[in-house]
Parts: sequence; structure tokens; C-alpha cells
Amino acid sequence: MAFGSHVPTVGVGDLAGDDFLLDVREDEEWQAGHAAGALHIPMSEFVARFGELTEAAPQDGKVNVICRVGGRSAQVAMYLVQQGIDAVNVDGGMQSWEAAGRPVVDDKGQPGTVV
Repeated sequence: MAFGSHVPTVGVGDLAGDDFLLDVREDEEWQAGHAAGALHIPMSEFVARFGELTEAAPQDGKVNVICRVGGRSAQVAMYLVQQGIDAVNVDGGMQSWEAAGRPVVDDKGQPGTVV
């Protein structure tokens, strides 16, 4: 994955509850806490599991990519843009998500935390 100098971004406050969210953090991060309804494909497995995203993502919608603080998700968002997919990086990642009071759940659906 190539990291470009300009990555389209979106703020957590600009996301609606039904916007498509792709979480690229690793399994242990996801298990501790994530946004309910997000698709989880770790960055380390992303290229191999790319088909899961194309099956799940809305045909004409935006893919909002999130990680813990925004570095990994920026790389994945840029890769997706290069593949012709309408993708943006969620600025500040799950840390901003949690700080904004957005719900975070663990892998059992209980209240979670961002690690």
C-alpha cells in the first residue's frame, strides 16, 4: 500500500450513524472496543481480504476508514482511492470517536474501550 501526500479525510462529527465504516485495526484492538456495525479487516490482512470489503461496501457509497489515531487508516484509504473506491480517512480514528461520545463496544457487544 502506498501512502500519498493527500488523503481525503472526514471528521467523526460529520459521520452519520448509518455511514459505512471500515476498521483496519488489529484483532486485539477490535476485541477491546470498536464502533458497532463496522466491518473489521485488519490492515495486516487487508490486501488478501479485499474482496470482503467490495462485497460489504455500499455500491455508490463512501468507505470511511478508521484505525486508532488515523495513520493506518490513511494508508488504507489512499490505497482504496487508488483502486477507484470512494474512501476517506476518519480523522483522529477511534480515539476521536470515543472522545466524541460515540458508542464503543467490545467483541461481545458490551461497552468497550479503545486501546
